[in-house]
Amino acid sequence: MDRIDNMKVTVTKDGPYLVEGSVPLVKQTIVADAEGNSIAWRQGEEYETQATYVLCRCGQSANKPFCDGSHKRILFDGTEAASREPYEAQATEQVGPSLILTDAQPLCAFARYCDVAGQIWNLVERPGPESARQTELEAGLCPSGRLVAWDPETNAALEPEFEPSIGLVDDAPEGVAGPIWVRGGIPITGADGTTYEVRNRVTLCRCGASQNKPFCDGSHVSIRFTA
Repeated sequence: MDRIDNMKVTVTKDGPYLVEGSVPLVKQTIVADAEGNSIAWRQGEEYETQATYVLCRCGQSANKPFCDGSHKRILFDGTEAASREPYEAQATEQVGPSLILTDAQPLCAFARYCDVAGQIWNLVERPGPESARQTELEAGLCPSGRLVAWDPETNAALEPEFEPSIGLVDDAPEGVAGPIWVRGGIPITGADGTTYEVRNRVTLCRCGASQNKPFCDGSHVSIRFTA
């Protein structure tokens, strides 16, 4: 049995995320260039691997990233509002000369990797290998998987390879704590017992303010969330 077969994340009703299967947990920091553009990821602290753990999603725990029961004290409303449709049904498609770009805007976690070199939506329209390379790079850096670059000849998604793991995003350029970055195809099951589409990369809200729960919608930036 593959290791990932035991891994899963469960959204509990008005409570935390239950993580099972000894999923590695690490900090991931957004790296910016001199102009403030997001250009790379830097891995930081690795937490001791636990077979099972619970991650705060109300944003109020005094023991972040782990839950301390604060959701009960504040009467947290964790109602899930995200679409259950698969990614491709939510996404728009933009066909360029070298690549296809799909974009599911509701999944945006405001990591801003798409803004470099004149924005990805312009890049995909430009001919030439350099524009194609930059388009693929920016799409792959997007933690939420909002943006996906595709090979038009094979119709294959040009996805980065991830070991199954969870990253706690530190948005250093904005000075805030970002979402929970679930990578490598770990299943996420809602509080009603239904599993969301399994994807290579998704971002879960941990500030409690997203209007697209359980997924991040970038609200951590507007509320200046810290962890």
